Amino acid sequence: MKNYAKPPRRSFIKQSAFLTVGLVSAPIIHMAQPTAFPASDNMYLIGPQEGYSAQIGTLLSTMTMMRAWVVRQVKDLTQKQLDFQIDDKSNSIGAMLLHLAATEKYYQLNTFNEMKWGSWNTETSKEWDVPMNLGEKGRELIKGYDIDYYLAKLAEVREVTEKEFAKRDDDWIMKSESFFENKPTNNYCKWFHVCEHESNHNGQIKFIKGRFPE
Repeated sequence: MKNYAKPPRRSFIKQSAFLTVGLVSAPIIHMAQPTAFPASDNMYLIGPQEGYSAQIGTLLSTMTMMRAWVVRQVKDLTQKQLDFQIDDKSNSIGAMLLHLAATEKYYQLNTFNEMKWGSWNTETSKEWDVPMNLGEKGRELIKGYDIDYYLAKLAEVREVTEKEFAKRDDDWIMKSESFFENKPTNNYCKWFHVCEHESNHNGQIKFIKGRFPE
């Protein structure tokens, strides 16, 4: 099974890890807590959010904005468009959407449940391994669903993330273990990766939409 604890964008992850270290040491975190933004219609106000610790709320605000951009791109696509593949080696938009849900699910298990990567039970692996790994099995099995199916899966997983984030504090988000490239990696970096991973696939979705048959 492909190990997403070692993603291919190593240089990017390395840089984001350094950025996170910088955030930990920067004097700003020792200042008074900024006022949290209410969660209503403030998608473009990146920063602390009501109901969350300062760092977790700020992270969640970036994830919320990124998710809104993805949903905006795909919400009107037909089943045929969701199943479209550029060639026999490419992934469909539908498969990528389910892949995003799978990625978030596995980072939940790793960070919230403190499970070693890949140690999920059989039931979890049966549901999520195919969309996580994609490839031939993904192209074979992830098809025939409409957009409501994919959006429901994304929303279901995100609801868990939001609830679990609310239970935790900034000490937790800075907690680290050996992870990316077997180097110290904190929970902030792991969840930042979930967000930038979604951004990466958002770009692929844009590319595929531009290749739809007329």
